[in-house]
Amino acid sequence: MATPLIVSFGEMLIDFVPDTSGVSLAESTGFLKAPGGAPANVACAITKLGGKSAFIGKFGDDEFGHMLVNILKKNGVNSEGVCFDTNARTALAFVTLKKDGEREFMFYRNPSADMLLTESELNKDLIKKAKIFHYGSISLISEPCRTAHMAAMKTAKDAGVLLSYDPNVRLPLWPSTEAAIEGIKSIWNEADIIKVSDNEVTFLTRGDAEKDDVVLSLMHDKLKLLIVTDGEKGCRYYTKKFKGRVPGYAVKAVDTTGAGDSFVGSFLVSLGKDGSILDDEGKLKEALAFANACGAVCTTQKGAIPALPTTSDAQQLMKSKSK
Repeated sequence: MATPLIVSFGEMLIDFVPDTSGVSLAESTGFLKAPGGAPANVACAITKLGGKSAFIGKFGDDEFGHMLVNILKKNGVNSEGVCFDTNARTALAFVTLKKDGEREFMFYRNPSADMLLTESELNKDLIKKAKIFHYGSISLISEPCRTAHMAAMKTAKDAGVLLSYDPNVRLPLWPSTEAAIEGIKSIWNEADIIKVSDNEVTFLTRGDAEKDDVVLSLMHDKLKLLIVTDGEKGCRYYTKKFKGRVPGYAVKAVDTTGAGDSFVGSFLVSLGKDGSILDDEGKLKEALAFANACGAVCTTQKGAIPALPTTSDAQQLMKSKSK
């Protein structure tokens, strides 16, 4: 059977990460250059696990833009959906790593090339070939990218492609908190699968993310699966038929960057191989346990893409914790 294609849409940028953890941007004396951007991380996570992925997005026709596209290619990601803008730069983000490996962001995007993707630049044939179309919410913030994003979703939906949404809230990029909530929810009811973190549940509902009824307020009629990630505690899953929790794996976290994307990429590979996991709770729990392991392994190294695990990395962690 041919490996199913998963197409990831959105932004890829350069993260500048301080070479010392636990210092502010102002105190930092040096930065390491790391490729970032959640949808691109997911595309690379998929290929690292033996899946097949493509990335659709726009880059500045600059050294950083070409460097990023080369990273996609080196990671085996199909780049037929990539285009370049001669008038705008590739986006940059300065990331602060706190002592516990958590992050703060400062973005340089005014406007960056990824925000300027137009509908006419979309490779719609690539989207139609996908089994799953994955996206975030950053591409909804400004035009013309928002219109391109909506058109890409419609193309996928009309072709019978599953829609996967990880909002990946980055509040500093939105004009206001209200705009962020409204923008993120504006496409909520289109998705077949949504993954949110516990913090994002709190942000979107203003409620207690631990409570099932709060989480269930995010369900909608078309939604086949809602996943809530709870950091090292693992994740929860909600479908119309069943709900439950899958424990995580305790590791020494160095940098949480990309952990959620590693989790998503892993889950989408499992779903691409076997669509019945959405209706079979046993299979779903297996796929989520493996995704939890992938997320955990990713936190044990700095950076997102370099830290993405292989299948055997994740299996080793699962074996070592099951003894």
